[in-house]
Amino acid sequence: MSPDGGQAAAPEAQDTPPRWDLSDLYASADSPVLTADRERIAEEAKAFAERYRGKVATLSGAELAAAIDTYQAIDEAMGRIGAFASLSFSADMTSPETGRFSQSVRETLSDISTDLLFFTLEINLIDDADLEAKLADPALAHWRPFLRDLRMFRAHQLPDEIEQVLLEKSVTGASAWCRLFDEQMSAVRVSLDGKELTLGEALNLQSDPDRAVREKAGRAVGATLQGNLQLWSLITNTLAKDKAVSDKLRKYPRPESFRNISNMVEDEVVDALVSAVVTDYPRLSHRYYALKAKWLGLEKLEHWDRNAPLPGMREQNIPWSEAKTIVRQSYDEFDPRLGSLVGEFLDRPWIDAAPVPGKSPGAFAHPVAPSVHPYVLMNYRGRTRDVMTLAHELGHGAHQILAGKQGYFMSSTPLTLAETASVFGEMLTFQHLLENETDPAQKRLMLAAKVEDMLNTVVRQIAFYRFESLVHGERRNGELLPERIGEIWRQVQTESLGPAFHFTPEYDAYWTYVPHFIHSPFYVYAYAFGDCLVNALYGVYQEGAPGFQDKYLAMLAAGGTKRHREMLAPFGLDAGDPGFWRRGLDVISGFIDQLEVG
Repeated sequence: MSPDGGQAAAPEAQDTPPRWDLSDLYASADSPVLTADRERIAEEAKAFAERYRGKVATLSGAELAAAIDTYQAIDEAMGRIGAFASLSFSADMTSPETGRFSQSVRETLSDISTDLLFFTLEINLIDDADLEAKLADPALAHWRPFLRDLRMFRAHQLPDEIEQVLLEKSVTGASAWCRLFDEQMSAVRVSLDGKELTLGEALNLQSDPDRAVREKAGRAVGATLQGNLQLWSLITNTLAKDKAVSDKLRKYPRPESFRNISNMVEDEVVDALVSAVVTDYPRLSHRYYALKAKWLGLEKLEHWDRNAPLPGMREQNIPWSEAKTIVRQSYDEFDPRLGSLVGEFLDRPWIDAAPVPGKSPGAFAHPVAPSVHPYVLMNYRGRTRDVMTLAHELGHGAHQILAGKQGYFMSSTPLTLAETASVFGEMLTFQHLLENETDPAQKRLMLAAKVEDMLNTVVRQIAFYRFESLVHGERRNGELLPERIGEIWRQVQTESLGPAFHFTPEYDAYWTYVPHFIHSPFYVYAYAFGDCLVNALYGVYQEGAPGFQDKYLAMLAAGGTKRHREMLAPFGLDAGDPGFWRRGLDVISGFIDQLEVG
C-alpha cells in the first residue's frame, strides 16, 4: 500500500515488460500527501537551522549525533520527493506537465537545502582534535564514516555565503542545462524508411544482422545528431565552463579531481587503471575487432559494425517471463539470499522495462531511500543483451537494499564500488547461459559476445573518460567549436578501437547522446573499475575461496562505510597494487586467446 493508501499495481501480463508503480512513494504529482510533505520538510529545515546554526562546534558528541540523526531524517524525506519527481520524469520525459513538476520539485528542494547548508559547513570547521574528542561518544562514533567522507572536501569548501549562492543558482545553472539536454534528446526522432524512430530504436538497429540496415541506421543517427550539433555543443561547452569555474573556486587541481575525491579513490589508482587499459588496447580491442572483421568477411569495420551480431549467432527473442527466470536462477545458484532479493524486484512493480516513446533511453537502478526500496528502469526488447542489462540493474538494486541498513547517509557506495554487484551479476548470468548452452559453436559465439560486452565496459568507457579529460582540459582555454569536439571524439575512438575500423564523417557527432558526459562528468571510469575489479573477484570465487558468498554479501552490506582497500582485503585483493588491473584485463585477453584458437 502506498503512503496515500493506494494499492500496488496488478502484475503485468506474463510476457509484457512491466511499467513500474511509484505509489510506494506518492500516488501522483498532485497528491495531498506529497504537498503536505513538502510543507512539513520546509518547516523542519527552518526549525533545524534555528536550533543549530552557529552552534555546531559547541555541541557535545551526543548532541552532534542527535543533530545528524535529525539532519538525515530531513534529507531522506527530501530524497523521497526528489526520487518521485526524477523517476516520473524518466518514465515520460516529453510530458510538459511532468517536466514542470520535476522542475518545481528541484526548486523546492534547493530552497530547503539552503536552510540546511550551514550544518555540514560548520562540521567541517571543527578542529580535527576537537572532533576526535567528540567521537569518543559511542553515539557519534556511529557516524565516523559519514564524518570521514564529509571532511574529505574541507580543503575545497568555500565561505558559507558563497556556498549558499552556488546552491541557489544551481537550479538555473547546471541542472537547467541538464534538463534541456534530457528534454531535447528524448524528443529526437530519426527519419528512416518513412518512419520516425526514437533515438533508442534507431541505435538498436545498429545491432541488426543485415549490414544494409545497420548502415542506413548508423548514417541516419549521425545525420540527426549533426543536425542538432550546435545545441549539443553549446550545452557541453557551458557545463564544462561551469565546472571549470567551480573547480577554480574550490582549488581542484584538475577536472577529474572532484570525481576522484567523491569516489574515495586516489588519483594515482585511477591513473593506473587508465594507463593499464590504454596500454592494453592492442591486445584487447585491436586484436578482437581484427578477428570480428575477419568473421564478418570485411577488410574494414565501420562504426555501425561494432555491435553487429556475429555470423551464426542465434539472436532469438527472449520473452520477458523467460528473462526473469534466467536472471533469478543465475543469482539463486550463486546464493539463495541474493536470489531472494532479486526475486522481490521481479515479483513486485519496481521495474519499468517497457520500451515506450518519451521514456529515458538508458537503464538505471535508483536507490530512493532505505525506508522505501529501489526502482529499476530499462528498455527491454527481448535480446540477450537486454537480459544482461536486467541482471546488471538488479545487481545494483540488491546492493542498494543490502547497503540500506547503513542508513540514508552511509548506504551510498562510491562509484568505484557501485558497479561491483551489477557487473558480478552480469557475470553470473553469462556463466548460467553458457553452462546451459549445448551447442559448442553457439558457446563460442556467446564467448565472443561476452568479450564485446567487456570491451564496451572497459575499453569504451576508458575512451569516454579520455574524451572528457581532453574536452574539459581544452575548454579551460576557451570554447570548443563543434568540429573540434568531433575531432577529439574521433581521436579517442581511433586509438581505442584500432586499425580494424574506418570512421565515416557522421560518426564525429556520436559523442552527443552520451548522458554521462552531461549529468556526471568523469563517472564513466567507474564501469571499467568495476569490470576489472569483478574479473579479479570472480577469479577468487572460481578458485573456491572459503566463505566467499558470506564475504561478498558483507562487502555489499557495508555500503559506503568502507573504502575500496578495506572492501577487497578479505579477498586478498588490492586495487593499489599495479598487478591488480593486469589481473582483471588478463581475463578479457584470455577469452580472446580462446577465440583466436577456436
